[in-house]
Amino acid sequence: MGAQAPGWPEAASHAGSLHTLQPVVAWVWGTMAQALGEDLVQTLELQDDSSSLGSDSELSGPGPYRQADRYGFIGGSSAEPGPGHPPADLIRQREMKWVEMTSHWEKTMSRRYKKVKMQCRKGIPSALRARCWPLLCGAHVCQMNSPTTYQELAKAPGDPQWMETISRDLHRQFPLHEMFVSPQGHGQQGLLQVLKAYTLHRPEQGYCQAQGPVAAVLLMHLPPEEAFWCLVQICEVYLPGYYGPHMEAVQLDAEVFMALLRRLLPRVHKHLQQVGVGPLLYLPEWFLCLFARSLPFPTVLRVWDAFLSEGVKVLFRVGLTLVRLALGTTEQRLACPGLLETLGALRAIPPTQLQEEVFMSQVHSVALSEQDLQREIRVQLARLPESTSGPPPRPQARLPGAQAIFEAQQLAGVPGGTKPEVPRIVVQPPEEPRPPRRKPQTRGKTFHGLLTRSRGPPLEGPPRSHRGSASFLDTRF
Repeated sequence: MGAQAPGWPEAASHAGSLHTLQPVVAWVWGTMAQALGEDLVQTLELQDDSSSLGSDSELSGPGPYRQADRYGFIGGSSAEPGPGHPPADLIRQREMKWVEMTSHWEKTMSRRYKKVKMQCRKGIPSALRARCWPLLCGAHVCQMNSPTTYQELAKAPGDPQWMETISRDLHRQFPLHEMFVSPQGHGQQGLLQVLKAYTLHRPEQGYCQAQGPVAAVLLMHLPPEEAFWCLVQICEVYLPGYYGPHMEAVQLDAEVFMALLRRLLPRVHKHLQQVGVGPLLYLPEWFLCLFARSLPFPTVLRVWDAFLSEGVKVLFRVGLTLVRLALGTTEQRLACPGLLETLGALRAIPPTQLQEEVFMSQVHSVALSEQDLQREIRVQLARLPESTSGPPPRPQARLPGAQAIFEAQQLAGVPGGTKPEVPRIVVQPPEEPRPPRRKPQTRGKTFHGLLTRSRGPPLEGPPRSHRGSASFLDTRF
């Protein structure tokens, strides 16, 4: 984002790629550029070629001596596995486990989801992310149910307003990656088609600038059609209300994040309050872009593996870990006496602390469960003031990860494409109570008396003669 004149920006309308909260981030970095110098800001953005930190600068072209690393970044330092990277034998074992799990995906998700979650926390092998990501987020089901939708959207002309804005943002998405170097290359053109297709698929939402890096990461691993459906699932199932005109869910999650900071990191929360750093000054870039512009790329992939498995809870855990790494000690807080220094510290965490294995172990150790998160969301939702400018947040529309998505698709009758019949419960009216049958009183009576007792009025006429003077019972007993 380029530098802007000082002064708090007015609330922007949903024109172009600017949503309600985006001018806030632009204003912050504009102020930092004037106060600290443009060179420092650029240094923070481009401190490591192997990272995915965003930049608005265009790459004129790689030199002949600059080679791409194993992730495709030109001149990056990730050509070889870093420290703590699992050995090749362990990677092969994990690949075999994922091949076995994905070969029977419905059975695996129904009976062994805990194993899927643990494997996602260890990291999906790079060779299998293209196979696993669509399965985790349910994009393969969406594509199966709508096999021609993407082709129709890709052939249709886009809205000129959105097309102009998307075209201006294409060169900003990972300019150091070999896929997005050339404006006419398959990377930028594929990104244009995916983002255009989404604006046609959801015209009421349009295009948000933060969708660019998300779609770009997907295109690094998936064909355009699968990347499109994964983007749909992220925007509508994992993070509904994030990329619309009002971004109402971002505002709610910002309040939730501050409440979690107050409970888990009270000293850091107090410092942020004292220097006037609210969550909307740093959190939107983290959450909207899924940390794609804020972490080294190997760590970004690990965050995405866990996010697609466990949902938005992972974003909160990652954000809390970053704040603790930047401002967790007294010395770090004393070195940040003002707003600009604090924001700079949140972006200048040493890369050694963001190494994937070390960082992700800290993320998964954050004491934040899904129940804790949902409880805090309900508390903050009740405290939000009623706004007439946009719809209220609907956190109930957000599904907490791959298991919830799988169950929802199963209930919708995904395998056959039709919804299963719901058993009807028919309640019969109660029958009228019948009087209980009285047991005959036989106490003190003989069998002869019971058998010879008349059951009705005596019949007229002469009595029926018997073959003997005594009854059968009398002669027998």
